[in-house]
Amino acid sequence: MSADKLNLLNFSAPRIRLLHLSWVAFFITFVVWFSHAPLMGHLREAFDLSTEQVKALLILNVALTIPSRVIIGSLVDRFGPRKVFGCLLIISAIPCWAFAMSTTFEQLAITRLMLGFVGAGFVVGIRLIGEWFPANEVGLAEGVYGGWGNFGSAAAAITLPTVAMLFGGDDGWRWAIASTGLIALLYGFFFLWKARNTPKGSSYFKPKRSAALEVSTKRDLYFYLAMSVPLYAALLVIVWRLGPANLALYDLSTQYILTALVLALGIVQIGQAWRVNREHLAEGVNEHDRYSFKQVAILDLSYLVTFGSELAVVSMLPLFFADTFNLEPVMAGLLASGYAFMNLAARPGGGWLSDKFGRKKSLIILLAGLMVGYGLMSQIGSTWPLALAVVATMCCSFFVQAGEGAVFATVPLIKRRLTGQIAGMVGAYGNTGAVIFLTVLTFVDPSTFFLVIAASAAVALAAVQFLDEPKGHIAEIDEKGEVQLIKVG
Repeated sequence: MSADKLNLLNFSAPRIRLLHLSWVAFFITFVVWFSHAPLMGHLREAFDLSTEQVKALLILNVALTIPSRVIIGSLVDRFGPRKVFGCLLIISAIPCWAFAMSTTFEQLAITRLMLGFVGAGFVVGIRLIGEWFPANEVGLAEGVYGGWGNFGSAAAAITLPTVAMLFGGDDGWRWAIASTGLIALLYGFFFLWKARNTPKGSSYFKPKRSAALEVSTKRDLYFYLAMSVPLYAALLVIVWRLGPANLALYDLSTQYILTALVLALGIVQIGQAWRVNREHLAEGVNEHDRYSFKQVAILDLSYLVTFGSELAVVSMLPLFFADTFNLEPVMAGLLASGYAFMNLAARPGGGWLSDKFGRKKSLIILLAGLMVGYGLMSQIGSTWPLALAVVATMCCSFFVQAGEGAVFATVPLIKRRLTGQIAGMVGAYGNTGAVIFLTVLTFVDPSTFFLVIAASAAVALAAVQFLDEPKGHIAEIDEKGEVQLIKVG
């Protein structure tokens, strides 16, 4: 069956049912993860929060998502997506309810930090969809999963203020947030009941070692270690942003302790990567079992630019429209929401383009469009017609989100048994990009901020020229010790 004939309404097909089961799970994780954002006005009033405290909560919400995506990726490869996704949904209810019951800012901060783990749910479905869909459909399927699931944050913004109003009273916001935790809990059990890791009769390939990503050559090992460093650098930036020189969430001694913890975490993880791969490479890697880490690194950079810029721009766009065109906050928020709404069609569109015209070619076109789009947005000023500014923003967002779809159309085709860990690293780079771009925004004006993203896209575009188009088959060894070939192009 060709990619353009994938029927998403054919519920009699097990893989279509699995796709809908998966994107709804991802959707719910995003509703829980971003449940606080549309209710921040209630929170600010109830806790008398300062502007710095509000900013601190927003940063804390994404802080742990960087390491948690790497961790969840390893767990998926080891235990399977069904158990990991189901348990993640069930467990997420606990910090969600704790956040809803908080009585101090400190409790809000700790529980919001813990909820960053929920943002790792995205990684689980990448491996799961890759197991169920053939190479000629996987791009569109991953795009639907990512785009429709991502819409959970917008759905939370649309519905939760109304839910809080329906509950009424001073605690309406608490009930609204707590209700998302209940939905996650119930759906987690439903997911465990209905989901399966692979189609009937297919093998689920597990890595020989799950403590770190296995690579194929010593050169790739050094490359992998180098590409791990920016993830911990981003965490250090977060520690600094929350410290006494910026948002003053804690004092200098606490900042030193947290810095030491991040450095220790990085040293332990890099040490594990070295140990695992030293043993793995010493045993010798069969030719049929090799893959190029270069593929992973290129997708890391591409997702840093695409998803990283999306998270950063969504955070600043309402205020940018309000300041540039002198709009009321409600109108500015409404116009800016168009950027996120594009996810519903753009991300599946990027996956479809990859299936239809090739992974490398599609990513090149979409990153080029993104680069031009942000260059155009850097020129937006108060003299522009408002409608033209909104159209330029929507066009740019199409290339951004379609680019995300193209990245994850390629991830499942690199090495099947390592898909969770690869998706975890690529996903973590997306959050790292958001940290980088939002940090840049604190030093420059919006116009320069957009140009920095465009320049980053140029770097990613140059890197994609070295991407190898997936073709032929990748080999995996099943539980019987037999080699199985999986078609990837």
